Amino acid sequence: MQQSSVRCAHESLSHRAHSARYLSVCNVRVTYATGVCMVLLYVCGASAQVFPEKTITMIAPFSAGGSVDLVARAVAQQMGELWKQPVIVSNRPGASGNIGVEAAVRAAPDGYTLLIGTTALSSSVTLFPKLPFDPQRDLAPVSLVVTMPNVLVVHPSLPAKSIRELLALAKANPNTLNSGSAGVGSSNHLALVLFNMLSNAGISHVPYKGAAPAVADVMGGHVSMTFAPIAAVVPMIKAQRLRALGVTAAARTAIFPEIPTIAEGGVAGYDASGWNGLFLPRTAPRELVMRINATLKESLSSPRLKDVLVNAGADAVGNTPEEFSKFFQSEIVKWGKVVRVAGIKAE
Repeated sequence: MQQSSVRCAHESLSHRAHSARYLSVCNVRVTYATGVCMVLLYVCGASAQVFPEKTITMIAPFSAGGSVDLVARAVAQQMGELWKQPVIVSNRPGASGNIGVEAAVRAAPDGYTLLIGTTALSSSVTLFPKLPFDPQRDLAPVSLVVTMPNVLVVHPSLPAKSIRELLALAKANPNTLNSGSAGVGSSNHLALVLFNMLSNAGISHVPYKGAAPAVADVMGGHVSMTFAPIAAVVPMIKAQRLRALGVTAAARTAIFPEIPTIAEGGVAGYDASGWNGLFLPRTAPRELVMRINATLKESLSSPRLKDVLVNAGADAVGNTPEEFSKFFQSEIVKWGKVVRVAGIKAE
């Protein structure tokens, strides 16, 4: 009986010792796991706080020399100075800007790849139903950067010095006038479509891989006209290498107050302004989106950058991701309707 009691006591002590060792090991493991998590959180937080640590790429989905390129380079320079890291512009033209957008969508969501999106992105949802990406689903809006009207310009030899004279010329010579654009669904293509819808001008469309080559062909007399972003044609208008007939916005511009709006020129209700906005891949962390948003806003408040944009006919904006998202959705609805009513098909 005594031996049995001793044995039980020994087993009890052994069990308690084993349990203590087990709990000790568990505590060590929990402490280790907690420590690892704390380190990871610290590293991630520290990494976000010191962003950026290397060169950033800003994708411009249209060719060099156009308005998107001009805005991208001006903004990239100012943001790079604030970050003390280079921000390089990578032009990825083609497929109405969709090649550049897809590259941005597939990039790592670490803030080192930015996208300057345009009005073309609004129409892509309707115009290209089989896109390998969805702008609404796969992009995170950061901020609207600028708004800018297009301006209808013609070669100086064209016998039309006003919108009314252009309409008369188009109706007297059916199917002879054509207009270049930065591509199917671009802001200048949509500007032409809306112009034809409201005026029955019947002007044909000639797509290019950016605004710059379209403008070059107007100056060369190869196409009749283009609805060019003002930023792309300011020097040509001032040098009288192009004749400006009307701006696409609802109001005249500060840089060319003498140029009437297209609505004033005889196309009632006409209003078609373009825009550029900054996007990130959709899974970019909220903190990163806000950090880049803050830098962009600070950049747009720079007097030097403001002067560059004003002289290019662009109005700086800089708003919240939520405000830009709401604007983007409204543009998708607006231009989607134009695409459907006009029966525009991707070429």
